[in-house]
Amino acid sequence: MPAVRIVTQEEVPYVPVTSTEISPRRVWIYIGVIMMSLVVIGTWLVWFSAVIQRNFQEEDIRAACRRAMPETVDRCFDTVVIQRGGIRR
Repeated sequence: MPAVRIVTQEEVPYVPVTSTEISPRRVWIYIGVIMMSLVVIGTWLVWFSAVIQRNFQEEDIRAACRRAMPETVDRCFDTVVIQRGGIRR
């Protein structure tokens, strides 16, 4: 049996195409739900990127403090964070 077979018009069953009206209210509801979903996802992505960036900056500061002042890493870290305008831990 061949892999591809030609289908004639007689073999295809007739299925009537029906269309229904979509109310404008339903369209606006869909648009509103999509917009809210995009806002939530976008807000989460911004928050997540800020958290990751802050963590990388903290690691960089700690590494620099370990190199410069290995005996007082915590004090050095707190001083640098305060000087940069951050919150003390």
